[in-house]
Amino acid sequence: MTQDVIALTPRMPDTRTLLAGLHAGGPDLRVDEAGDGAVARLCTDSGQTLVSLEAPRYLQVPGEVERLLGNGVWDASPVWWTEARATSANEEAARLAGSIAGRLAAVLGGAVWPPAAGHTDVVPDLADVRGDTAPPGVDVLTDRAAVVIQGRPVVAATTWLTDVARNAVRTGRELQLVTPPGTRLTFPVHTLLDGLPSRWVVRDLACGYYDGLSGAVLDWHDGRFAAATADDGAPRIANAFRQPAGTEGERQLTLSLRTIHPPDDRLTLGGALERAWRTLTGAPPAGWSTAEPVNVPWSPRQLTELARGRARQSLPTWVVAVGGSDHPSIATVRVSHTAAGVEERTTIVLGYGPGHDMPLDLVPDLAASLATKHGLATMVTQLRSARADLSTAARYEPPPVPFSFTLGPDAVADLGINSARKAVAGVPPQRLGPAVRPGLHFVLGDGG
Repeated sequence: MTQDVIALTPRMPDTRTLLAGLHAGGPDLRVDEAGDGAVARLCTDSGQTLVSLEAPRYLQVPGEVERLLGNGVWDASPVWWTEARATSANEEAARLAGSIAGRLAAVLGGAVWPPAAGHTDVVPDLADVRGDTAPPGVDVLTDRAAVVIQGRPVVAATTWLTDVARNAVRTGRELQLVTPPGTRLTFPVHTLLDGLPSRWVVRDLACGYYDGLSGAVLDWHDGRFAAATADDGAPRIANAFRQPAGTEGERQLTLSLRTIHPPDDRLTLGGALERAWRTLTGAPPAGWSTAEPVNVPWSPRQLTELARGRARQSLPTWVVAVGGSDHPSIATVRVSHTAAGVEERTTIVLGYGPGHDMPLDLVPDLAASLATKHGLATMVTQLRSARADLSTAARYEPPPVPFSFTLGPDAVADLGINSARKAVAGVPPQRLGPAVRPGLHFVLGDGG
């Protein structure tokens, strides 16, 4: 059974309701705070965390519940999302999380996911439980790895998972995410794992475990999951990874943008992201957030205020944006201060089902707009055969095919116009903007 239980309620869980939920383990458990008060922890007398309860999130962005939990769980919007995560070190902790969520739903008239987990019974005799004292959110902690076990159908970049990832990096450990074979990753989680010392560990009846992104068969060795090798030293690939993904005719369009802006009090971030979204989908992003589920309506002003506040602490900003539920689209944005200025690294992914054409004819106009008005340094556009819902399954996916490459005016000036024109051998570029300071756009393929 999954160790995560979520209460979905039409009303905000107030203090009295939250206390009723936290008393699901009786009066003898301790309540501690973590995450600057954003997380409440039910602990035993020995200090072991049994359940971590995150602060309720008000989801104002339609479609987020369906994207992460599936259809039929909750159809109305907006909704309050309150997440309880139980430690896997104690079997009764999962029942405690289910009782907390069940009590919130019973009082406020909501629903519990997964439905079978919700109840309102007291879970007694937990105060004296002793066992593993791994940090909240981590199921197994060794000197080399922080192992997180998930049973969700879709693993998202939730607040607690991104915190676990940061702590793993800070302590020099590898983040290892263990899931059943049918679990999928959201694009932000896939991006997170790609950028860290990490591994997606998929349970498999035939081989035990394999890497969900590479297919390599895994063994537990020296405090972490590592690739098992054949007699000749080559990695062994799991047969399950080779099975058809069932995504015939589904495709993804990916744009990787790098924009640079001079530091200025009047600067507003997110302009390139919004311009790309409007050009390719006809509408701006629906919402944004620092974690999934995405809960706040799109606002470049609020994004800028967040990034400015974090920059005062010498910290970068990482956020997720999503589009409307009528068109699968999602993005990650990282804002940082560099020697060149305020830099935004944005990756936008759009999904297209069988019979739906990609708007590739709009890419040159988008490149021109970004190069002349939004501080574009570089843009790479790629196509791939992959799930239209933008999640990643533990199956082989063909690599992306480059479609176009764009250099902004500053990048062209730094290279020199003659060198910049030869940046892609054998491909004559299209000039973007004025002749005195142009950008250059290279079309690399026909979309096939």
